[in-house]
Amino acid sequence: MNIEKIPFGNIGNCDIYIYKLKNNNGLEVHVATYGATVTSILVPEKDGSKSNIVCGFNTLEGYFSDEYIANAPYFGSTIGRYCSMINSASFNLNGKMVQVTKNAGDDNLHGGTKGFDKRIWDSEIVTLENGDQAIRFSLTSEDGDQGFPGKVDAKVTMGLTEANEFVIDYKATTDAPTPLAMTNHSYFNLSGFKNNVENYRVKINATKVLPLNESGDLADKLRDVKGQCLDLTSEKVIGDVQTENGGSFEHYYVFDGLSDEPRLVAEITDTVSNRKLEVLTTEHGMLLYTSKYTSEKLCRESGEQYGKHRAFCCETHRYPNGPNLKGAEHIITTPDQPFKSKTIFKFNF
Repeated sequence: MNIEKIPFGNIGNCDIYIYKLKNNNGLEVHVATYGATVTSILVPEKDGSKSNIVCGFNTLEGYFSDEYIANAPYFGSTIGRYCSMINSASFNLNGKMVQVTKNAGDDNLHGGTKGFDKRIWDSEIVTLENGDQAIRFSLTSEDGDQGFPGKVDAKVTMGLTEANEFVIDYKATTDAPTPLAMTNHSYFNLSGFKNNVENYRVKINATKVLPLNESGDLADKLRDVKGQCLDLTSEKVIGDVQTENGGSFEHYYVFDGLSDEPRLVAEITDTVSNRKLEVLTTEHGMLLYTSKYTSEKLCRESGEQYGKHRAFCCETHRYPNGPNLKGAEHIITTPDQPFKSKTIFKFNF
């Protein structure tokens, strides 16, 4: 596996870089130090060319356009401190109400107005225990950042294997109890944006769904969808399910707690190109999202068209609105219980 570091522009006086990770099968993953953001994933075509299969931009300026800022899709970003929504941008922590930044109406979305996705991460090439090289991104979020308590030191290690696995390993420590949930927000289109994703086949190894941003008791909120249209334990076509369910996917599927090692939780296949994405994770659950709110004004500089149902996300993370869900485990990171999470995106092409 080869890693190349190249300039990607600058923000103020800070230089931004892209790391290009390449394996011997022709797979490439490009990640920027701004937001620890996946900007491209390139897969080989039979004619020797390569197709990009994630939403993003070829220039840093693309992430600062008026259209992108207005739509705020978080293309490829590392999300924190807490991904998904926190209702009313507040929660009770050890008997004290904590107010965090409101950036989605009265709620806190993906960490606030300047979450981890809008920070410049430190980075270095590291050698893992198995001898493979990877990129380690590091960030310190000070006590009070976006209203969240405690100083957090976060590390996100990204690597690419010869088995075509893009591995993301999250670790974080804190000096005080604080809610913490990190994920990657890549939007995939396995056809290389030749088609939308409604013809894709999807399988998710879960029969419980948590409606987004619910408060109250977790056990009372979980919805069993076994045998219903949202039951994806047997492979189904995305468009068929969306039609039957009356809307796009924005559903959080719940697995059987955290696991020590990543286990297979989802498989999504483009029936035209026959490319397949497998998702393995240690996480509680995964939000399947079919780009419901993505603006059609957005496209890559090379012409790849984005928009509704033009891509899908597999966001592996802790419970949405977890700080306000009674019975939700592993929501609070403490000095003696560090945060750890691992997700693998495995590509078949």
